[in-house]
Amino acid sequence: MEEKRLNPVNKKENIRLLRRRMRMTQKEFIQNFLSDNNGQASMSVATLSNMEARGGARVNEVIFNVAQKLGIDAMIFSMAPEAFLEKIELVLPEKNQGTDSLQINSGLEGAIWQTVNRLTMYFAEKIFNKELKKGDKIQSDRELAELFGVGRSSLREALKVLAIMGMIDIRPGQGTYISSSETNFFIIPLSWSLFLNGNQIDSIITVRNLLEIKAAELAAQCQKEEILAKLHDATYKIQNSYTEKNYKEFLEGDLRFHISIAECSENQVIYSMIQTISNLMRHVSGTGMVNEEQIRQIYEEHQKIYGCILTHNADDAGKAMKEHLEKSSKRYNYR
Repeated sequence: MEEKRLNPVNKKENIRLLRRRMRMTQKEFIQNFLSDNNGQASMSVATLSNMEARGGARVNEVIFNVAQKLGIDAMIFSMAPEAFLEKIELVLPEKNQGTDSLQINSGLEGAIWQTVNRLTMYFAEKIFNKELKKGDKIQSDRELAELFGVGRSSLREALKVLAIMGMIDIRPGQGTYISSSETNFFIIPLSWSLFLNGNQIDSIITVRNLLEIKAAELAAQCQKEEILAKLHDATYKIQNSYTEKNYKEFLEGDLRFHISIAECSENQVIYSMIQTISNLMRHVSGTGMVNEEQIRQIYEEHQKIYGCILTHNADDAGKAMKEHLEKSSKRYNYR
């Protein structure tokens, strides 16, 4: 998925497009995607209607629920609408099927995801062994279904999921090919599993902290000015928003600061994982920051981390990040 095609502004439009593509009223959409096991809706029709028109803070909540229900990548909702529709056609039921087909599809979710995992490991092993490389054509769905001992319909659904995740390219009339970036087979499954297991917040925070500390250590070793420039810019914006007491912008800059450090690590797996975890945590966590003192503490901790990276002191950068994360765990409510 090309980064230039992603834009959070597209989210509300794509939610509306999805609902209409599935021929659902707003009430039906809420019943299928935004209700608990007892049928209790988490959003009113009026709220959904307003969100489709104007966006708002609950857009990510809707996307997360829909992505889990359909087994798709939440990030595709940030794609341009025309690209979003192309992707969504691969995984949705046929147009002449109604909400009953969605319920059937949900019942098959476990079996399909087992096949997704098996296919991922199979292709990854082939790539490791240099039996496959980016752009190579893979076996037909008939051959793969026989190989894995599953039905062709289940196999096709699993392949559609891999296509949505950017791991393979399905070309109608031509066949199915390994993505032009075969590293997706090692990065995307790790990131996606975090979204699928969003209830395991404690474990995710532990992984995040380990990655952040290592990212800071590696960032202190970075010598590429074009990459470090992004961290410089993020730090400068944090300083400005802090001076101007624009705390909303400050907290947004906090996220960009950490992602910039991950990018400076020059480790694509760390960078991808930290991005994914940051997006997840922004959805599931609340913030306990209620006063200027806490903002001041974060600002000073950031400055310390930045200073260590700037002077290429890897050990101190890791320690400063560890201290920052430990203090942050007391400021944020992740539960």
